[in-house]
Amino acid sequence: MVAELISVGTELLMGNIVNTNAAYLSRKLAAMGISVYYQSTVGDNKERLKKAIETAVDRADIVILSGGLGPTADDLTKETAAEVLGRDMYLDERSMERIREYFARIHRTNITENNWKQAMIPEKALILDNHNGTAPGIIMEEEGKTVILLPGPPNELQLMFEESVVPYLQKDNCKILYSKMVKVCGIGESRAETMIKDLMDAQTNPTIAPYAKTGEVHFRITALAESKEAGKELVKPVVKELKQRFGDAIYTTKEEVTLEEKIVKMLKKRGLTMVTAESCTGGMLASKLINVSGVSEIFKAGLVTYANEAKRELLGVQKKTLKKYGAVSRETAEEMVLGAAERYDADVSISITGIAGPEGGTEEKPVGLVYIGCYVCGELEIYECHFTGTREKIRETTTITALNLIRKMLLDY
Repeated sequence: MVAELISVGTELLMGNIVNTNAAYLSRKLAAMGISVYYQSTVGDNKERLKKAIETAVDRADIVILSGGLGPTADDLTKETAAEVLGRDMYLDERSMERIREYFARIHRTNITENNWKQAMIPEKALILDNHNGTAPGIIMEEEGKTVILLPGPPNELQLMFEESVVPYLQKDNCKILYSKMVKVCGIGESRAETMIKDLMDAQTNPTIAPYAKTGEVHFRITALAESKEAGKELVKPVVKELKQRFGDAIYTTKEEVTLEEKIVKMLKKRGLTMVTAESCTGGMLASKLINVSGVSEIFKAGLVTYANEAKRELLGVQKKTLKKYGAVSRETAEEMVLGAAERYDADVSISITGIAGPEGGTEEKPVGLVYIGCYVCGELEIYECHFTGTREKIRETTTITALNLIRKMLLDY
């Protein structure tokens, strides 16, 4: 089956709101084996919305619209969809009662008249209860086509989709899409794709889709199958082949696991503590680690030693080292990482010092030059890296690279 998504709202077109609904719906539909061929965003304009719905109904089996079901005059989705399908509207008593109940729960007694607009329902429609808001969802079937209307607020849309739309769509859908994620770090996108070009050229079912992120490449292996178990069996040999080709560059095969979560788990398993000492990344590395729940068990301190004075006072970097080699140097990175480990009695330490730009670079030390120090239980490695891009991109790439370097050292411990 083929679905098409239409997001409704001028605020989406103007960039005032990020369209998270389309991404959410696409993921959920893909997991159900329903293909999404087109997505569109339409402002609060009846004629343009009508044309978008007509086009979608003509080329898709399922059309899902999100947004435009509210009480204001510019909420036009329901009325426009009903017009396209030739349905009259009526005031649904049960929907009115649910709106009253919602306002009672939030202690609102003065219900304005325009709220009853949300209880206007197209004839012969299935009404979907909204447990997080006032606007009900709607499903209409017409000559083998299905049009689904969902509210715009993500907390309302997602709950309604899970509770009502998924069971509705699954009743006639006998196949599922099963997918597995393989996450690679430390190998660039072009090289990673080259390493599996033969697999991608020969793919039928399952398929391999690469996704590039800063410092990482993720591969989603997806199989269309009769059941979850059958899908697992189809995907398993492909995952095995990727593991053989990428080796320890793969840090997880679980979609929900991030690189920082993997490192925290490794440190906990080994009973090791950690400290970070950052200059050009300005705490970005520590911030990623602190995002992980339970990190307090292993994380002792995150130091941002941007100025030379801070490097001397907080990490014990020698004045003569800074004078002779400069703040961005292998020698400074070494004294930073060792000083952090010693002063905070940590088993593991990472230091970062570099030039993020766009100013500050020289011919000898260009923008993008970064030194990363990694210390694990007496073992020390200093890495010289050269990154390109904007200031933010260099800082982000440095952070991911530092995490991956310490991960690889932990593999041998």
